[in-house]
Amino acid sequence: MDDPRPPSDPPTAGTSAEGAAPSVAPLGAPRDGRAMLQRIRHQWGPTDDLWVFGYASLIWRPEFDADEHRPGLVRGWHRALRMRSRVNRGTPDRPGLVFALMPGGSCRGMVYRVARARADAELDRLWAREMINSVYDPRWLPCQTAQGRVMALAFTLSRRSPSYTGRLPDEEIIQILRLAQGHCGSTLDYLCETARCLDERGMTDHEVRRLMALARQHRLA
Repeated sequence: MDDPRPPSDPPTAGTSAEGAAPSVAPLGAPRDGRAMLQRIRHQWGPTDDLWVFGYASLIWRPEFDADEHRPGLVRGWHRALRMRSRVNRGTPDRPGLVFALMPGGSCRGMVYRVARARADAELDRLWAREMINSVYDPRWLPCQTAQGRVMALAFTLSRRSPSYTGRLPDEEIIQILRLAQGHCGSTLDYLCETARCLDERGMTDHEVRRLMALARQHRLA
C-alpha cells in the first residue's frame, strides 16, 4: 500500500542503480523540456526497451501503445493530490488538482513496456503529453514487479515546484472537487477514475480512499 509518511526528499532519488546522474534540472535553472528529454535519452540504454511507470491517469488513459503492462511498486515515492492544474482539470482563475509522484513512502501503479523498435516514437508522444509545461521532473526509478525489477521512466514533482500545493485543508479540497473544471474534465472525475482503477487492480491507497470518502460525505461522489 502507499505510505506517504517520510517528509523529505531522499538524497538518492532520481539516481539509477547504476549510479546515473539525476535527470532533473538544477534548482533555479531554466526548465528546458528539450534538454530534460535529451538527458533522459542519454541515461536510457541504447538497446533497452522503454519502461514507463503510471500512478494516476497513465493507468486509465496512457495514450501510448505498450507491448506489455504489469503491476509495479516504486519505493521512495508516493502518490499525492498536491499538484495544481490550470488547464486539464482547472483554469488559471480556478485551479484544479492532479496527482503527482512525491518524495517519500511507496507507490503501487502500472508499469508499461514499449519495444525498443518503437520506443523513440512512443517516448515523443508521451513527452508531448506529460511535459507540455515542463513542470515534472522525469526520472528513471527502480520498479519492482512480479517478474523482476525494471528501470522505469516516472514523472515526479519536487516540493520546490511552484505547482506543488503542500497539504491543503479538507475544506479547500472539497471546494476544488466541487468547482474545478478544465479542458479534460473536472478534478472530481479525475479523482474518481483514479480511485476506481486502483480498486479494480487491488492497489490500496489509503489517502485516495480517504479523499473519496470525503467526496461522498459531501455528496459529490
